[in-house]
Amino acid sequence: MPLLLLIRHGENDYVKTGKLAGRLPGVRLNERGQKQAQALGEALKDAPLKAVYSSPLERAMETAAPIASARGLRIIPEPDLMDTDVGKWQGRSWKVLRLTKAWQVVQRSPSRFRFPDGESFPETQVRVVNVLERIIRSHKPQDIVAAVFHADPIKLAAAHFLGMPLDNFQRLGCDTGSVTALQIGETGASLIRLNQRPPFEFLKK
Repeated sequence: MPLLLLIRHGENDYVKTGKLAGRLPGVRLNERGQKQAQALGEALKDAPLKAVYSSPLERAMETAAPIASARGLRIIPEPDLMDTDVGKWQGRSWKVLRLTKAWQVVQRSPSRFRFPDGESFPETQVRVVNVLERIIRSHKPQDIVAAVFHADPIKLAAAHFLGMPLDNFQRLGCDTGSVTALQIGETGASLIRLNQRPPFEFLKK
């Protein structure tokens, strides 16, 4: 049963603009986000990581860099770990979006929502789960593997492996610079940690 460390990227300043970043290029870590990335690298430097996968978006790659460097690993960019394709909502104000009828669907029944010209939440979940399953199959049962990506995709993946209804996925927490650890095998999955910040005592033997 490989241990998957699902790591959310560090903080960035775009979120402070009150707009939805989605897949916009050029959204980079701010000073606090860089410190979060360094803290992750330090906390995981003695963990026997076998691989570090990352969403190709800058904020994820910059978070993955100290983690991979500490273990002498190469970051493996994985396009299917990208954030949700929010289509026409990309770059739009949260305040404006909250006033729309669609926002109520997002909050109350996300399984029925599709972003205009973008993905639905079920499509995001399937995409992310499929790539994580590919990663699991490419590693040995005792391996520890890191995947650095984004909040909603991480929560959607955790909900799937834990057998939660998709409509409940937003009840899970996923802060910047946090780790959600899942032990996944043929007979099921176990949640080892949810939304945990460094240090990671559970990885010490």
